[in-house]
Amino acid sequence: MTSALDYVRPEIVALSAYHVADATGLIKLDAMENPFGLPPDLQAELGRRLAVAALNRYPDPHGGGLKERLREAFGIPATAGVLLGNGSDEIITLICQALARPGAKLLAAEPSFVMYRMNAVFSRLEYVGVPLRPDFALDLPAMLAAMALHQPAVVFLAYPNNPTGPRYARAEVEAILAQAPGLVVVDEAYTAFADDSLMALAGEHPRLLVMRTLSKLGLAGIRLGYAAAQPQWMDQLDKVRPPYNVNVLTQVAAMFALEHKAVFDQQALLLRQERARLAEGLAGTAGVTVFPSEANFVLARVPDAPRCFAALKAAGILIKNLHGAHPLLQHCLRFTVGTPDENSRVLSSLPACL
Repeated sequence: MTSALDYVRPEIVALSAYHVADATGLIKLDAMENPFGLPPDLQAELGRRLAVAALNRYPDPHGGGLKERLREAFGIPATAGVLLGNGSDEIITLICQALARPGAKLLAAEPSFVMYRMNAVFSRLEYVGVPLRPDFALDLPAMLAAMALHQPAVVFLAYPNNPTGPRYARAEVEAILAQAPGLVVVDEAYTAFADDSLMALAGEHPRLLVMRTLSKLGLAGIRLGYAAAQPQWMDQLDKVRPPYNVNVLTQVAAMFALEHKAVFDQQALLLRQERARLAEGLAGTAGVTVFPSEANFVLARVPDAPRCFAALKAAGILIKNLHGAHPLLQHCLRFTVGTPDENSRVLSSLPACL
C-alpha cells in the first residue's frame, strides 16, 4: 500500500506542523495579537467598503496603491523598493526560495521566530543557529564568527526578538550588516512597540531588507506583510511572489486601516503602558523573573512552567508555554499584553498558579 511517507522528503516528515492552540472560551494571550477591535463607527464604514469590493476580479497584483500608502504611513524611503506579502510569513518564504542555491545557508540568532528555521528546511537552505546569551542579549562575537565561518546567504534578525522580547543594540545590528556576506533581514514585526527602527536605511544599505507586518498593529486577520530594500533585491524577490498573493479584501481593509492609523497608534500606546504594568506586576510576584521587552509581550521564567501554564489555562487564561522549545527557554512563559482587564486577571490569578 502506498504511503505518503514513501514520497515526502524525510526532513519534512521529521518536522512538526506549526501549532496553534484552541483558545475557545479562554482569555487569549498566546499569539501577540492586539486585543482591541475596531470602534463601531469604523466597523460600519469598513463593512460598506468591503461590500463593494470586486470579488469577481483578481486583485491588483501590485497592491492597488497600497505600497504608496505604506510609504506615507511608515516612512519607507523613496529609494527603497517595496514588496507585499500574505503576512510576513510569506515574505520569509519568498526570501528563502530566491536564495536557495545549492549549499546556501540561513543564519539566525536563537531562540527566535521558529519560521526562520522551518523555511530553511522547506527551501533546502542549511540552517545555522547562534545561541543568544543567557539573558537573551545578542552574542555579537559568536554571530560574527559564525558569519565568517559559514558565509550565509541570508541572516535573519528579529528586532525586537520573538519570543524573548529585547531589542538588540542598534550598533550590534549595524556591525552584522557591515560584515554579512549576503542579505540581512531585519524583522521589525513589533516596531509599533519598540523604540528604534532601521527602516530609514532600507534603500541605502546594499544588504539590508527591513520586513514588517500589520498583524501586531491590530490587523492580524487580514494577513498583510511588507518589506523594503534596495530595488536590486525587490526585483528578484518579486519573481518568486505569486501574482495575486494579496487578496482584494486585504487590500481594501488595509487601505481603510491606514486612513485611520491614528486609532491603531493610540492602541499601541496603551499596550506599551500596559506592558510596563504587566511586567512590573509579574516581577513583583515571588518566584518570577521577568526579561526586558520592546514587543507586545513579556517573557518570564517561573519555577515550573508546565504546571503554571496548565493552572492558568484552568483559570481561563491561555498564554504560551516555551519550556522545551530551546535550552535557553527553560521554564519560560510568554504573556501577550492584553486589555487592562485581561492583564489584571493574569496578575491576580498568577500567584495561585505558581
